[in-house]
Amino acid sequence: MDKQVFDIIIVGAGTAGCLLANRLSANKNLNIALIEAGGSDNYHWIHIPVGYLYCMGNKRTDWLYKTSSQPGLNGRHLNYPRGKVMGGCSSINGMIYMRGQSKDYDYWRQLGNIGWSWDDVLPYFVKTEDNFSGTDEYHGQGGEWRVDEQRLHWDVLDDFQNATVEAGIPKIKDFNNGNNFGVSYFKVNQKNGFRLNTVKAFLKPIQQRKNLKIFKNCEVESLIIKNKIVTGLKIKTNGNELQVSCNKEVILSAGSVGSPKILELSGIGNPKLLLKLGIKPIIDSKNVGENLQDHLQLRVIYKLQNAKTLNQEINSVFGKMKIGMEYLFKRKGPMSMAPSQLGVFAMSDSSYEMPNVQFHVQPLSLDKFGDPLHNFPGLTASVCNLNPLSRGSIHIKSKDLKVQPEINPNYLSHATDKKVAADSIKLARKIISQPSMKKYNPEEYAPGINYQTDKELERVAGDIGTTIFHPVGTCAMGVRDDSVTKPNLKVNGIEKLRVVDASIMPSITSGNTNSPTLMIAEKASELILNEV
Repeated sequence: MDKQVFDIIIVGAGTAGCLLANRLSANKNLNIALIEAGGSDNYHWIHIPVGYLYCMGNKRTDWLYKTSSQPGLNGRHLNYPRGKVMGGCSSINGMIYMRGQSKDYDYWRQLGNIGWSWDDVLPYFVKTEDNFSGTDEYHGQGGEWRVDEQRLHWDVLDDFQNATVEAGIPKIKDFNNGNNFGVSYFKVNQKNGFRLNTVKAFLKPIQQRKNLKIFKNCEVESLIIKNKIVTGLKIKTNGNELQVSCNKEVILSAGSVGSPKILELSGIGNPKLLLKLGIKPIIDSKNVGENLQDHLQLRVIYKLQNAKTLNQEINSVFGKMKIGMEYLFKRKGPMSMAPSQLGVFAMSDSSYEMPNVQFHVQPLSLDKFGDPLHNFPGLTASVCNLNPLSRGSIHIKSKDLKVQPEINPNYLSHATDKKVAADSIKLARKIISQPSMKKYNPEEYAPGINYQTDKELERVAGDIGTTIFHPVGTCAMGVRDDSVTKPNLKVNGIEKLRVVDASIMPSITSGNTNSPTLMIAEKASELILNEV
């Protein structure tokens, strides 16, 4: 068994891990290892924005997870894409730049997590940002994380935006100033028409640093723990076992699925579960893998008339040629587009003071992800509950690291979530019925206008609901003794171990979770550098 020694070992070269490697290796006195289970990001579909279609469900770039059967989804299970490649989910996600709302982080602080309020975290968002529109009190320029406008336009989305205003939701320019109420086009993490993943932003500019070593195609078998102190880890690569030791600490940045998996494989978790699987408990931490939260999207689909949508273009040979040429020569058009272009944040009913639902509006339609687009002009108004009360879990099923964990989001298990789901479909119907959309004679294709009562809508939400790929919370930070991590992100009950990724969120942020994960890594890097 080979053995190598580093000061700090980062597990996972995804959204958080790449930023951590950048910031920590800037200290020349630290010897850093970055370990990634996936391979290189030198796959063309990672960098062409529309390539997310070919990266999810692809074993080259995706862990290919599935959820357990979900009672709230009427017994269905879902594919659960997670990036298994350099850049992690930033290499396969929707590229939408979204921070969440001020109330999200203020709630973290109310739970006792000092240093995590909106005012506390805003500077970390600004630090990484390179915003196309310049600097102000909410935005920055000169950081590595480019925030750009989208490079295509659809008349039908402009009309949907106007209809949203007619429905009483204001048109705004910015979703990232603390209160997202309004309708606007999403800003995206792209540069010159290409996806910007965290490899290009944070790793490639510094990958020649002599104090940084990058391991690819290496899966963590377990942490090495002596006297409740983490001294390194065992990894497997190409069938060989390698031991990597640390002088200062190990940082788990393997995500909301990977980080609790590694903890449990190492004997940190619920003793009852571990003993059942033949793993010796080292740290009793019953909440490892618990508190899973995710955004469930309800894809409300409309069949239109007299509308130009992607459906027609992609279903004709000439349209496909036009799309390819437009991207080849201009880096514009449908191949440059994020999965969703137009966003709406709103309240599902009058009891909410700030938005509790988010729409991702798309000039296309299909029955399910991976299916061909419909042969009619289509529009999808996909809506999700931003602050679900349903809680699930992620736990290993075997001490064999190759066995996928059980992912149980427990969607729509809380009565409030069912009500929000029904109200969300009603809100989509209210918007589509406004004057600006009448010229398209919209016909509800899914779920179908025959579903009218709250009970009917709650039931059909289980038929059309699917993940929008935002799992968080499985190593949640807190001040209680039974919290998995502390506000400084150190794991409770053990030394020299920290978790830095979306799993530390005590509650999910109001929107897409990639940029909040970057913020967590930026703040964590400061905490770590102040200690070494």
